Amino acid sequence: MTTLAPLSTNPWNVPNALSSIRLLMALVVCACIEWNAWTAALVLFIFAASTDWIDGWWARKYNQVTKLGRILDPFVDKVIICGAMIALVGAQGSPMAPWMATLVVARELLVTSLRGMVEGKGGDFSAKQLGKWKMVLQCAAVVASLLYLRLQPEVPNWLKFALPICLWGSILLTIVSGIQYVLMVVQGARQETKQDIQ
Repeated sequence: MTTLAPLSTNPWNVPNALSSIRLLMALVVCACIEWNAWTAALVLFIFAASTDWIDGWWARKYNQVTKLGRILDPFVDKVIICGAMIALVGAQGSPMAPWMATLVVARELLVTSLRGMVEGKGGDFSAKQLGKWKMVLQCAAVVASLLYLRLQPEVPNWLKFALPICLWGSILLTIVSGIQYVLMVVQGARQETKQDIQ
């Protein structure tokens, strides 16, 4: 199992500040959904989700990767997605089903637990490509759902076509990427067992 790159000792830096701002924006998005302020929720969600890569890029480019950042960044990502989906479940006429939000939350809790276990041993649990595409489709599902609610009752045909694709695609990748992480941890545990035996 690969080891983590050296971490910066100063947690108060630009990447962590950006993550903190995105966390506040995620909470405002949930409030906007609760108040049926669809336009504000849509704009804030797109901005928060689209700036996700900035803090990671900045941390790597300027060597500002910290222990706090490795926890805060994925945590904020989960709050943005899970919070928006849970809020959407409670919205009248929402295409987001309760079981969809439950499955996404369960997957994120599982992966977070696995990340804590692996990185607690000094291993690397960086996001895989499939997990990144999962995040993209989950964001697309939230955006499509917000647009659907914003444009009621005159929902355009293209959105009626795209919405289920985004929803079901995000659910599929949520499941598949979760399985990928579980298999990765199982494989790592087997390798450790073999090394201990040797």
